[in-house]
Amino acid sequence: MNLDIAGLRVLVTAGAGGIGLEIARAFVREKALMHVCDVDRDALAALAKTDPQMTSSYGDVADRDGIAKVFEEALAALGGLDALINNAGIAGPTGGVEEINPEDWDRCLDVCITGQFNCTRLAVPHLRQSKNASIVNLSSAAGRFGFPLRTPYAAAKWAVIGFTKSLSRELGEEGIRVNAILPGIVSGDRQRRVLQAKAQQRGVSYEEMESSALANASLKEYVTPQQLADQIVFLCSPRGRTISGQAIAIDGDLQMLA
Repeated sequence: MNLDIAGLRVLVTAGAGGIGLEIARAFVREKALMHVCDVDRDALAALAKTDPQMTSSYGDVADRDGIAKVFEEALAALGGLDALINNAGIAGPTGGVEEINPEDWDRCLDVCITGQFNCTRLAVPHLRQSKNASIVNLSSAAGRFGFPLRTPYAAAKWAVIGFTKSLSRELGEEGIRVNAILPGIVSGDRQRRVLQAKAQQRGVSYEEMESSALANASLKEYVTPQQLADQIVFLCSPRGRTISGQAIAIDGDLQMLA
């Protein structure tokens, strides 16, 4: 399928590894122009060797001055902007609400929701100049279910849905589409760390925690980063031109989070 996005100018946050890198590579395969930012300098250095067709910047989405510099570099490299993928996020702390360090709560929300605001406010003036403008915000299955022992993360990801819905209505008349992706249990190192932390908190084995998590989905298998990337690329293509304001779950039909 030709998605007709050759030359599309895309910025992906936290794009040097994990889900973000899969997203960036999926766009590049369709001949889009890609700029990524990340807080992992080692990953950025590796990216320059493995994916030299991408440009990149160091930047923390929670740092407003730093992310302003990222946008300066991205716009210089791309010559404009057609799509912003707000992928950056952190797992946040695991524990009962009375056990959570307030600084850890703040950091989780600073990255997972305020970071999206920081990027979007800088992107919108440039997206207005695009003929195929879109924003995709990464939420989570935790953005529609309660998530015991993960209240900071769940609170942030619920907020992403409200942010997305509001932006869709606010920006729709200007032709800017805004959607959210809600991944379920995604394979990779980050999910492994989350399950390990919850297993330790509950005093069960990793295998028991993993089985419990997957038991809540109709399709009892991990979501792959590539599945998320494919959906995001489609949404940013002209084929997704009337899709906006949606919270799209890619989660194997999860019914709850354990």
